[in-house]
Amino acid sequence: MQDNELTAKRAASTLKRLLPLLTEKYKNKVEEGEWLGYIQRLEKYFPKLFELLQYVYGTQYDFFYHLSEILNTATQAWIDRPAELKALDAIRENDPLWYQSNRMVGAVCYVDLFSVDLKGMKEKIPYLKELGITYLHLMPIFKSPEGDNDGGYAVSSYRDIDAELGTMEDLKELAGELRNQGISLVLDFVFNHTSDEHEWAKLALSGNEEFQDYYRMFNGREIPDQFEKTITPVFQNDHPGCFTYRSRIKKWVWTTFHNYQWDLNYENPAVFNSMAADMLFLSNAGVEILRLDAVAFIWKKLGTNCENLPEAHTIIKAFNAVMKIVAPSFLFKSEAIVHPDEVNKYISEDECQLSYNPQMMALLWESLATGKTVLLRHALEKRFNIPKNCMWVNYIRCHDDIGWTFSNEDAEELGINPAEHRTFLSDFYIGRFKGSFAKGLPFQEDPNTKEGRVSGTTASLAGLEQALEENDKEKIDLAISRILLLHGVILTIGGIPLIYIGDGIGMLNDYDYEKSPEKVGDTRWIHRPDFDWERLKEKSDPESIIGKIFNGLLKLIRLREKTQALSGSETEFADTGNDNVLAYFRNYESNSVFVLANFSNEEQNIAGNRLRLLGLSKTITDIVGGKTITATQNLTLEPYQFMVLIGVR
Repeated sequence: MQDNELTAKRAASTLKRLLPLLTEKYKNKVEEGEWLGYIQRLEKYFPKLFELLQYVYGTQYDFFYHLSEILNTATQAWIDRPAELKALDAIRENDPLWYQSNRMVGAVCYVDLFSVDLKGMKEKIPYLKELGITYLHLMPIFKSPEGDNDGGYAVSSYRDIDAELGTMEDLKELAGELRNQGISLVLDFVFNHTSDEHEWAKLALSGNEEFQDYYRMFNGREIPDQFEKTITPVFQNDHPGCFTYRSRIKKWVWTTFHNYQWDLNYENPAVFNSMAADMLFLSNAGVEILRLDAVAFIWKKLGTNCENLPEAHTIIKAFNAVMKIVAPSFLFKSEAIVHPDEVNKYISEDECQLSYNPQMMALLWESLATGKTVLLRHALEKRFNIPKNCMWVNYIRCHDDIGWTFSNEDAEELGINPAEHRTFLSDFYIGRFKGSFAKGLPFQEDPNTKEGRVSGTTASLAGLEQALEENDKEKIDLAISRILLLHGVILTIGGIPLIYIGDGIGMLNDYDYEKSPEKVGDTRWIHRPDFDWERLKEKSDPESIIGKIFNGLLKLIRLREKTQALSGSETEFADTGNDNVLAYFRNYESNSVFVLANFSNEEQNIAGNRLRLLGLSKTITDIVGGKTITATQNLTLEPYQFMVLIGVR
């Protein structure tokens, strides 16, 4: 008998033994028909959950006790699930690829910087609707320590909101209103670690051994020293090594990111169950998508770099299986700033249906700096295609810094020295490279090697800040073209576009962050300014800088909404014979468009016979510019011009 057959038999036998206990405990709490429907879903998804949990916890003597506890957690969450969310589950089970619509347009913001608090967010929904937003990602909103809290990523409670932002009831009300307006709520779920002020950490500090086992703690340096032989620290300047000593309990605590963020111990099944319960609680509050933070780090093993281990994938798949039992419309989005080949491994229907695309983000900026799209196209041709039921989340920049996360192998295959190229890119966007249009700041830069990342808003990195300082109209126009070019790509390439709130009105770097003791030294705050509502008023003037950016972006969003070919994830990259131009086909059912993006500050030509070789007619229409073009000899693109062409055979 094969192992998978044996596992299936064990799963069936285990469920048969547990079902009477669940029925006795929960059946009378719901209608009989509804209960039978739940049992059917349990029978469908439990075997997969059993297989996954057996892989990581099956050797533990109390495995079946923990399995029973996880099913109790799931069943109670299903019973507590509001009727309107169960109705949403039913609708989306009949439309499982709802998130692949060309009407999906995302936005991301900090609540306090955009609207002060959660109640204020409800008042800003008309602005989101004007932009056509259907996916809203709110940066960390949970209770966290005052002072050092890593921008909210040091979570003290997954069920309590930061008091300055509101309450859990406020979140539920906001989620309901967003849902009524066709907007899906997305939140971060920081599941690799908690803050040292979380209830579990406090109990651990008090000497409670049960909760000390929720974290990875060591009595001496012997084992930490062994681990650190093969681990690369994340924030070497701020926090050398991966362990922090806590004298109160005389133990070394695993702290991958900051000394106040304690890594959870997923070798303990009680941790899995507790975190699953918190995920289910948030799904019942109306959250539709969770961004899983730092997925690469959740499993540790001696002799490895403790990143992207097989068990990390298994844990996420097990969370997914639990969600399919309770909230089948729910989605996971991965955040893995690791080698591009490793990023793709987290993307599947059974793991994370959505994923950030950090490789493309970095290489969009690389193409803008070099004026060439060779490395970008080379990398995308290798890795852009993912399972058809999954989607990239494509972004120009986020709350974090810009790291140069391209593959060394990709660069070397093109004759590019990866280390030197990363240094060039950092220098370019920090403004140290002669002729650069960008104004950014370094983040976590090594003073010896000059390796590091870059902070800055889209507008400042794209040249608008410098152009305004020089009061140079030509440079201002070029900067606006760069901003719209980048947005044009993320809005038309396969996946969900994610726009950082503020980029749509060309907000510039905010250097006042240095005045705050909590922010000074962390240059990422330069690109996290308060949303400028006064600046927004200029959008109605089509001749103003803000008007050109906002209305240009709005035009691109409307184009996406009206173009069926931009649904789904299928993207086919094309070689136009011009390395300055990124080109790709978008196909959906019987609809096709051809997209061209000139990353050069000079006019670029594409031979007409090359276009016809790619299947385009002599006469084509650019639906961005609203022009019909006859490309007999050449098709000419202006500096930073973005085109979406119809007339594909």
